[in-house]
Amino acid sequence: MHEARPRLGILGGSFDPPHIGHLVIASEAHARLSLERVLFVPAAAPPHKDLAERTAAGVRLEMTALAVAEDIRFVESGLEIERGLVYTRDTLGAVAERFPGRDLVFIMGSDSLLQLDTWCDPEGVLARCTLAVAPRPGDDPALVAAAVTRWGAGRVTILDAPPVGVSSSQIRARVAGGLPIRYLVPETVQELIFERGLYRFA
Repeated sequence: MHEARPRLGILGGSFDPPHIGHLVIASEAHARLSLERVLFVPAAAPPHKDLAERTAAGVRLEMTALAVAEDIRFVESGLEIERGLVYTRDTLGAVAERFPGRDLVFIMGSDSLLQLDTWCDPEGVLARCTLAVAPRPGDDPALVAAAVTRWGAGRVTILDAPPVGVSSSQIRARVAGGLPIRYLVPETVQELIFERGLYRFA
């Protein structure tokens, strides 16, 4: 009887900045899917973001490292930034090269699942991993269920995660408006944002 291969979680995104919603989703996926660990992979150049609105990749990686530093289940990875990768399909291939012998689980919010058909080569993505999806507040459960059916039974797991209605864009707007972000991001991330003067003109 063959032993089950370890499963590695991957959470991608711009992480501009990383926040508690990212950490909650990663924690839930780790617990429910018995993941070895979760890689937080900041995007080198998020394809749906305007260049002028994007914080430098190195700063986003630094914030991500601070966000996960206190949890041994999580680790940041500069893989996309180092290689200039843009598409999730290619990132998954690079992760498989760097961490061989593991089954990959790509972690996302339900908003991303609903947009999966707009991604580059979604079938190529699903050929390299399974999906763990956390419901986002406001997403229609019927539409999410239909998307799960569309992409195939056994390829998508819906996580029964606590819904956290926090987004990076909200945090940037709060900083720009002089509103508090304590408890929405890890304290170390908040300190870096204030020290570097990030998002003041978001």
